Formats: sequence, structure tokens, C-alpha cells
Amino acid sequence: MFSNEFRQKLQNITSGTLIEGSADHCTTIRNIICRSFPTSTTVKTDFENKSIAKEEQRLLIERYCEENHFWINLPDTYLTRGGEAKIYLDTSQKDVIKANDAVYYATWLEFINSILLHNLFFENTAYTLIGFYKEAETLYAVLRQPFIISDGIAELSDIKLFLEYNGFENTKRQDYIHREFGLILEDMHDENVILHNDLLFFIDTVFYINILQ
Repeated sequence: MFSNEFRQKLQNITSGTLIEGSADHCTTIRNIICRSFPTSTTVKTDFENKSIAKEEQRLLIERYCEENHFWINLPDTYLTRGGEAKIYLDTSQKDVIKANDAVYYATWLEFINSILLHNLFFENTAYTLIGFYKEAETLYAVLRQPFIISDGIAELSDIKLFLEYNGFENTKRQDYIHREFGLILEDMHDENVILHNDLLFFIDTVFYINILQ
């Protein structure tokens, strides 16, 4: 079901291996952080103790933004706010822009790994990291994603069937685990998955690496 290339990319992300051959900003920043910090294998735990690491990683990101002119302003057309992101309409009206403060993650590395995992599993709604934005002392990753218009309601049973076909096991409510890959995928309800032309589009995902599971 999954190609050897897919599995190798996944292994690189979950093991903290530096990813070579990719010039995108998301991978570049991840590699910078990975040179100093190990990939976390815990899930939503130890936030307090990791706060120092998250702050140090924030400083690395801000230094990268200064050196590479990677600061960005947010668009004017504000749409809504999700659990962790402010959502805007891109000027092209073909994409949405999401400003995410990584509040669901203990470290910035966990957040960036989650973005890369989303792009690996769900290419049709892949994120592009286009910059960072700072408001007071809060840092936001600014991400571009295709704008998918819903033409129906994604049924939870169909979401579950799709994820189970791809090796994910439902653990509770709308949370899933992939035991082979050591991943947890959370909150897969009908607001985070859109139905369009009878196809499911996963637009908001929260991945955690849990290779010790």
C-alpha cells in the first residue's frame, strides 16, 4: 500500500534524520532544529519541561527568519479561527492562509514534523510554509493550503473507513493510531475533513510521533 520511498521519508521524519534533497523552508528549518534537538516520541506530555526547548527552538526560527527575510504579513481577508490557527483567504482566492502558533505541540519541532507528516499522507491538501509572523511575543507559522469548498458532510463512518484502510486504528472518539508507523492522528471529525465531489479532503490534522507505542 505504501511505497518504499514513502516509508523512507516517514522514517526520516520520525527518527529525526536530516532530510536531504529538499529545499523548502519547512524542511530546512526542521533540519536546523534537528541538529540541536532530538525528535520527541511522547504524546501531549511534559509540556512544562519542554517549554525551555520550545523557547530555544523559537529563537532558532526567528534567527532563520531574520537571516533569510522570512517574515511575512498576514492577508487582509480574515475568515475564521480554528482550534490553533487564524484562517485567511489568499489574494488568489484559490488558497487559504493559516497562521498557526503551535499551541497543540510541546515544541516547534513537533509542530513542523506534524506538517511534514500531513504533506506525506495527504498530498492533495499539502501545506506550504510561506513565512512566519510575530504578534507581541507570539510566533505564528504562516502556511498556504488549497482552498477546498465542501459540497456535503463528511460522515464519520467514511472517515474511519478511509483511515482504517490506510492502517490507522480508531482508539477513542475521532482519534487514531498507526501502530506500525508509531503515529497518533487526532481529532478527525467532519470539520477537519471536507467532502467534495464524493472525495475526502483532510484539511486539519494533528500528528504526534509515538514510536514507543
